Amino acid sequence: MSFRALLSSSNFPKSPPETISTRAKPNPTRCLIRSPVNSPHGCRLSRLSATEGRRRSGKVYADVREIADSLRELVKFGDSLSDAVASEDDLDSAVPWWEQFPKRWVIVILCFSAFLLCNMDRVNMSIAILPMSAEFNWNPATVGLIQSSFFWGYLLTQIAGGIWADTVGGKTVLGFGVVWWSIATALTPVAAKLGLPFLLVVRAFMGIGEGVAMPAMNNILSKWVPVAERSRSLALVYSGMYLGSVTGLAFSPFLIHQFGWPSVFYSFGSLGTVWFALWLNKAYSSPIEDPELLPQEKKLIVTNCISKQPVKTIPWKLILSKPPVWALIVSHFCHNWGTFILLTWMPTYYHQVLKFNLTDSGLICVLPWLTMAFSANLGGWIADTLVSKGLSVTTVRKIMQSIGFLGPAFFLTQLSHVNSPAMAVLCMACSQGTDAFSQSGLYSNHQDIAPRYSGVLLGLSNTAGVLAGVFGTAATGYILQHGKKSLLDLSSG
Repeated sequence: MSFRALLSSSNFPKSPPETISTRAKPNPTRCLIRSPVNSPHGCRLSRLSATEGRRRSGKVYADVREIADSLRELVKFGDSLSDAVASEDDLDSAVPWWEQFPKRWVIVILCFSAFLLCNMDRVNMSIAILPMSAEFNWNPATVGLIQSSFFWGYLLTQIAGGIWADTVGGKTVLGFGVVWWSIATALTPVAAKLGLPFLLVVRAFMGIGEGVAMPAMNNILSKWVPVAERSRSLALVYSGMYLGSVTGLAFSPFLIHQFGWPSVFYSFGSLGTVWFALWLNKAYSSPIEDPELLPQEKKLIVTNCISKQPVKTIPWKLILSKPPVWALIVSHFCHNWGTFILLTWMPTYYHQVLKFNLTDSGLICVLPWLTMAFSANLGGWIADTLVSKGLSVTTVRKIMQSIGFLGPAFFLTQLSHVNSPAMAVLCMACSQGTDAFSQSGLYSNHQDIAPRYSGVLLGLSNTAGVLAGVFGTAATGYILQHGKKSLLDLSSG
């Protein structure tokens, strides 16, 4: 701040404007300071006696000296204030950009990376099951049983994970889940060599860890992300699942080819420890618990988030009596029936039906998942934009979910009529791409319906979704084995 600005903002008393008049009473002091001998006020030094002049001039000198001292103090104050402002600006510029990044999006990115690991560890079995079944002589029904055993544990912890997250906090629950499923992933090769029952148990244990991830994530984001950013944040987090499938499908064939199928489980499982170290250091269950959160961002989050108070009891009767809750549960079941079948059996379809070499055709195999990652974030941006334009949240959710259901239904039915592998992959990509709009539909609707109980509500609906995964995955293996026999019997007859 400049010295001139400090003077203009000071509290010095200002003298009233002078009115020049020949009838005005002469002011000797003003004449001594400002007026010439022949001033308009008619003041003349000769009219003052020597004694009176010395007395008055002494008084004026004292006044001037007092003003000068005040001005010197003001200059010192101005210099110190300028130094303080400069030092504050220097402090702001000295803070690294990554520490000025919004903390709520740090939480979103950490949740995104957790779901990236989640599907990496889940989809690796879809690739490794091919050399494993050749080594251990597993038939398609056994392969379907192994693939579905993951969902046994996944089913157990959906509601429990939601209750735990809503009452204890999402940070603890999600951290537990990642560590648990990472250990189970690393133990998979050991269990497979011990025998099929051990492998089934370890896969179920892996499902226990991944089962708490979605309810815990939903609980955290309901506290950290404002309503206006909900669709985008959830779309980004769930796109981590799709990119996890991409990463797993891309790297698993290479690792199997170079180091054998056990290397997939060892390498992917070890990544969980790196994530857990970052999670412990950076994450908090709510913005109120974060001591490093900037006041401006804390005010923004607390003001615009609905879920604030911790949950002590779950009103089960009230929740289960609401029709929107049951509509959400049915939607989740229908959505996961197709999604989990594609997740677990798509590599087998590529290998056995389309005759793709998974190592040489990595980009083609991951194209549907890349499409999902892109369209999920596109759908989230569209949904938040529609809400900001004034369209009701309910209408936006219905639009997004309609695309998420009708799009896959159309493209998967076309898949049975195409003969070209390229067209088959294109239909799969379009099916998965439109399916990803569900992230801005049913997956965002839990926080709309019951923000305080979003973890429990997601646990309920995802339980139905897991049942779809269990039955759909196992039924696909059964159909593949017995459907072939039926076709052979018909052809021989």
